[in-house]
Amino acid sequence: MKITSKELRKKWLSFYESKGHVNIGAVSLIGDGSTGVMFNVAGMQPLMPYLLGKKHPAGKRLCNVQGCVRTVDIDSVGDASHFTFFEMMGNWSLGDYFKKEKTAWTFEFLTECVGLDKDKLCVTVFEGNESAPRDEQTADYLAGLGISRDRIFYLPKSDNWWELEGTTGTPCGPDNEWFYPIANLDRPVFPDDYVEIGNDVYMQYKKTQTGYEPLENKNVDTGFGFDRMLLFLNGLSDGYKTDLFAPVIAEIESLSGKKYDDGGAPQRAMRIIADHTRTSVLLIGDEQGILPSNTGAGYILRRIMRRAIRYCRQLEIPSSALLALAKIFIREIYNEAFPLLKEKEDYILEEIAKESERFEQTLNQGMKEFEKCVGGLERKNEFMAKSNPAYQKETVIGGKQAFRLYDTYGFPLELTQELAAERGLSVDTEGFNVCFEEHKEKSRVLNKGEAKGGLESHSEKATAYHTATHLLNAALKRVLSPDCNQKGSNITDERMRFDFNFPRPMTAEEVKAVEDMVNEKIGEDLPVEYKEMSLEEARAQNFVGVFDAKYGDVVKTYSIGEFSKEMCGGPHVARTGLLGKFRIVKEQSSSAGIRRIKAVLE
Repeated sequence: MKITSKELRKKWLSFYESKGHVNIGAVSLIGDGSTGVMFNVAGMQPLMPYLLGKKHPAGKRLCNVQGCVRTVDIDSVGDASHFTFFEMMGNWSLGDYFKKEKTAWTFEFLTECVGLDKDKLCVTVFEGNESAPRDEQTADYLAGLGISRDRIFYLPKSDNWWELEGTTGTPCGPDNEWFYPIANLDRPVFPDDYVEIGNDVYMQYKKTQTGYEPLENKNVDTGFGFDRMLLFLNGLSDGYKTDLFAPVIAEIESLSGKKYDDGGAPQRAMRIIADHTRTSVLLIGDEQGILPSNTGAGYILRRIMRRAIRYCRQLEIPSSALLALAKIFIREIYNEAFPLLKEKEDYILEEIAKESERFEQTLNQGMKEFEKCVGGLERKNEFMAKSNPAYQKETVIGGKQAFRLYDTYGFPLELTQELAAERGLSVDTEGFNVCFEEHKEKSRVLNKGEAKGGLESHSEKATAYHTATHLLNAALKRVLSPDCNQKGSNITDERMRFDFNFPRPMTAEEVKAVEDMVNEKIGEDLPVEYKEMSLEEARAQNFVGVFDAKYGDVVKTYSIGEFSKEMCGGPHVARTGLLGKFRIVKEQSSSAGIRRIKAVLE
């Protein structure tokens, strides 16, 4: 039976609506924090409160098709069946029908609505243990539907039982899993030739301190993989050949000049690009949409997007190709299932373009730095091997090197690990984590104001440099953008280092304009005026707060004429004429979206 993704969604929902269920629609892909995960990773996850006893406003019979994001096996994406975004077709009984109805409806949907061969279906049920009996009731219902006993398998708790680990007083129970052959084999053998397509969980017990006891109100929780079902119904063995991906793969073929069916590295790259672009579109376009960042869910999104960009380079297509692919997902593939994507199309495309530009700017430099790391290892190994034939080659990229790639060039640790693995190397992740924790601690200290303005000392020279950061901050806002803000600084007696947010490298003209503006204000010998006032008053007078977390109710403010107004706790010179000549030595990337200026006073 050939079926499109849009048809399958409609069939699932209309079938269960015909059985008295209410389509409750999908919720956000982003976890609400109640279950401790960043993303919704299963169709039942948003319904957990109702499975635990809360009354659902839509009633006792519910159904939907829910989008999910799961990245724990991201390294497997690139084969024929793994995806970071997928959908689950679900239906639930909250204290209403139970095993008899559910087994019959699942069988009816699979065999009559979507045409799976009933003689190829295999099912598993709970074999029983000392705490709960063998689930003969479900097995009898399945046999009564026409599934032969030799295709009903009894499996242990690890396979056919659902419960919330580490809890008591919560519902739990056996489940009945449904399997279908992965290919059109005449005599498929279970389990080798079969893949699970879905399951029905029967929550008929309550977990206690000593075991289980029967529940008065029993629930049913059903989950069937939408992407996998689409695969079987169309007689395919490759998930990237369904209509959820086919037009995107065709576009990548056109852009790259390579054929998907030729297999090998190009095929794997096409799958990764297609999968990661889809997930990026859906996360940015979600009702609780997120953006790429260096923390939390935003970090996962950034990792996915940057992985897609790297594989674009492998296929020798520009990262701007992601925009063309995103449009296909928005306009063709998910225009009905996720209509919000169309409303947010311009926003989604703009954010993908921004992240692509950020990463492209740093990727070349980062790859050069990575090659330096590899080259250093190779030279060391070659040298040591000459002097000691028994020498064991070093195959680990150091934690400090990996952290530098992360902090300076925006490489997620996982990207460095992938690159290393391609060269037969590994990465010192423990050393990376040590560097990362040290970095976080420095940031924490700075945010608490314990390192006044990033000064390593309060010497006369360091005080001058600190005052110069105020002038630099103000000049950047005027030359580049009012949205530029200080993101960190480090000052010694010899130089200043200043980090600020800006999405691209400064041009030579912009660097000179900033330098000239700072020197102009130094030449005007402006007074540096200090006042204490309330935080509200300071904000009302447009004083800039660099690190909001460190300010109390009363703040210290410093004005340099009308040019610079900042809340600050560090030491300052009395007049700008004491600073000397300001010169920018270097402008470079600090991390994704963050630039760094190194400057001296002469």
